[in-house]
Amino acid sequence: MTSAIIITICVLVLIAYLFDISAAKTKIPSVILLLVVGWSVKKMAQFLNIQVPDLAPILPILGTIGLILIVLEGSLELELNKSKLGVVKKSFVIALIPMLVLGGLLAGALVMSGEASFKTSLINVLPICIISSAIAIPSVRNLSNKYREFITYESSISDIIGVVLFNFFLFNTHIGLSSVLAFSAEFVLLIVISFVATAALAFLLSKIKHHVKFIPIILLILLIYNVAKVYHLSALVFIMIVGLFLGNLDELKHNKYIQLLQPEILKNEIHKFTELVVESTFLIRSLFFLLFGFLIKTDDILNTETLLWSVAIVAVILVIRAIQLYISKLPIFPLVFIAPRGLITVLLFLSIPASQQIQFVNSSLIIQIIVISALVMMFGLLFYKPNNKVEAV
Repeated sequence: MTSAIIITICVLVLIAYLFDISAAKTKIPSVILLLVVGWSVKKMAQFLNIQVPDLAPILPILGTIGLILIVLEGSLELELNKSKLGVVKKSFVIALIPMLVLGGLLAGALVMSGEASFKTSLINVLPICIISSAIAIPSVRNLSNKYREFITYESSISDIIGVVLFNFFLFNTHIGLSSVLAFSAEFVLLIVISFVATAALAFLLSKIKHHVKFIPIILLILLIYNVAKVYHLSALVFIMIVGLFLGNLDELKHNKYIQLLQPEILKNEIHKFTELVVESTFLIRSLFFLLFGFLIKTDDILNTETLLWSVAIVAVILVIRAIQLYISKLPIFPLVFIAPRGLITVLLFLSIPASQQIQFVNSSLIIQIIVISALVMMFGLLFYKPNNKVEAV
């Protein structure tokens, strides 16, 4: 049995690798194929009458680790200098405004239908309003550098803002000036802690001489993230600061304090560390979406009671996104299609307490929105023909 499990996992991850390297030619996001493979494995197990234990509890664990690694990988690749301020501002606006508008519309509709209060409704719909960096970032590898950079910033910022807002509404019983001030103070505290922790991690990275050094660093990052999460702090901010700091050491090396970290030596270590993060991200992301596909119920995908609502919500997402891109004077195609929901949506949906769950926002609706938004992105990228004259962000 042990050998069968190991063989199955190895074969599935190798298949995921083939999907990853063939995506440039097929233009089909590997995530779509992973979901199909995971679902097919489940059907095969049922056909062969193979008893599989309940794997659902593993999904949030893989999802949390995957989210950390994906944001870390994305932020390690981003350049932090004055020339990037424009794209950062645009990314922030396009991540924030559509999220607020969509969240307000959906929550308002639920309030008008008598489902729940505005606060409870907002907690339930916020997971739907967040772009999944886990799907968006690897799916745009074949686009221009400008588009890839914009999507990386936007989806990472969307994850962070979404988690911040979700935690704010979830863990504050009453929303008022005092709760806003308290949350702001916690946010500032986290930023200070993040800079201190990042400096300490960089110092360890440059000083550890043992042949095993990168795994302990990654484990420390996971530890700090989850400790911050226990105290309801916006831990993804810490991850992004770590990645931006380590990935932009060249921009900071002239600072006298940075010189204490021996940047020339640290640069080589960061390169090795980045390679490990990239490969670890691939592994965890692949396992997550294979498992998610395995856990998807056919009845949830084909649920006609929620299908019309799912299509309508995705349509509203695209309309709001198109309007925001137009206002921001950015090319609508193909950016309008790159608004998938995925890993972060699942994680936040699973973390909603039973006492605050709304019947309308159920697993069928969430799964259908994830699948439909991913398919929209896939077909949008398949039929997109690059135009070098307009590929500027």
